[in-house]
Amino acid sequence: MTTEREFALFDTAIGRCGVAWGSRGIVGVQLPEGGDRATRDRLRARFPDVQSGEPPADVQTAILDMQALLRGEPRGLDGVVLDLERVPPFHRRVYALARSIPPGQTHSYGDIAEKVGSPGSARAVGQALGKNPFAIIVPCHRVLAAGGRVGGFSASGGVATKLRMLAIEGARQGSVKAQFEGDGAFGFDPDAAIAHLREADPDLRRLIDAVGPFRMQLKQTPSLFGALVEAIVYQQLTGRAAATIHSRLCALFPRAHSGPSAEQISRATEEQLRSAGLSRAKVLALKDLAAKAKAKRIPTLAEAHRLDDEHLIERLTEVRGIGRWTVEMLLMFRLGRPDVLPVDDYGVRKGFGVAFHAGEMPGKKDVAARGERWKPYRSVASWYLWRAAERGKAAERPKTPTSAKPAKNGKPAKLRRPKTAKRATPKPAKRAAAKRRTATARAR
Repeated sequence: MTTEREFALFDTAIGRCGVAWGSRGIVGVQLPEGGDRATRDRLRARFPDVQSGEPPADVQTAILDMQALLRGEPRGLDGVVLDLERVPPFHRRVYALARSIPPGQTHSYGDIAEKVGSPGSARAVGQALGKNPFAIIVPCHRVLAAGGRVGGFSASGGVATKLRMLAIEGARQGSVKAQFEGDGAFGFDPDAAIAHLREADPDLRRLIDAVGPFRMQLKQTPSLFGALVEAIVYQQLTGRAAATIHSRLCALFPRAHSGPSAEQISRATEEQLRSAGLSRAKVLALKDLAAKAKAKRIPTLAEAHRLDDEHLIERLTEVRGIGRWTVEMLLMFRLGRPDVLPVDDYGVRKGFGVAFHAGEMPGKKDVAARGERWKPYRSVASWYLWRAAERGKAAERPKTPTSAKPAKNGKPAKLRRPKTAKRATPKPAKRAAAKRRTATARAR
């Protein structure tokens, strides 16, 4: 350890975090703020004497362990040395107990109060955890309010950050249980799919060569109901706004880190659901989904696995607010189905135009007709078309020209942007298309 206090930033699955250390151990961990500058400023405000430095071996090991933990890997942090010199004795006892909670499990503030030998001091425990300088290492996110409610969280992002950390750890520890054999895995061999597509379509082969390996990832969810709740919340919203609303929705209910149950949605009032930021239309859609789930009209993941694509689309589109595209994304990114071609998807059609139509937007029938040669691996072809759309967008992005004022009084010339015409207000149809593109990008 060094004699001076230093800090460094490091990447994690939840964003860029910071860590500060000194001669006695780690003095603080900072969860992500609005950006690198904000995270640095926050660290310097907490520890005014710190300077940027290169982490020594023991701090680098702690960083690697924190990164692994936030990727969902089994990793313990109980061996990390902390500098507790400025931590009050009661806080030390609370932090020691919090560090004993395994990933994927939770305790309540009352539980901690009992174990530190101070029954009835749940509020004091909450205050101690609210001042926790060692986030992640002292896992205050694993401590909940009474009844399993999420409670507060002082880090940037608040409850949304806490829920995300709990969800990451819960998935690893088995709170997201396998619903059928092969759950979470593709129902096909990606290498065989690529070989078939390369042979079936020379133009697609060139796209595959340009993009590179197939890297599509499947998403986990505790239930088909939970996946559909999330899909409804995210409709026509940016990813950040939707994630915030979904986190607020989860926070309304006890032990709903990965999403509320049908029973919880059914019992909630419209006012409660609207308080999370949901529109009235989405509240009605969630209520209808919950009613159908309670009536056993929504299949479980295991049942969905046994249904063919069209039958599942037919079943789920009976729910208010769920259309064919939503189910197609579920088939591809949750169930790993091999042969889905979402011809209504803007990104698929845009990528098709880039790859095969010299940039012109094709009709749905054109995409469907070309897709016949890609069977039975149209999901893989769709993934490559999305990548083509991204490449096309990057190629179209114009460089911003600049013009310079003449030098005056020996001062350097100033650069200014040329004046541009005001952009016309987009029409409703275009706004809807833009929101749909955002939803597509998130699903991928």
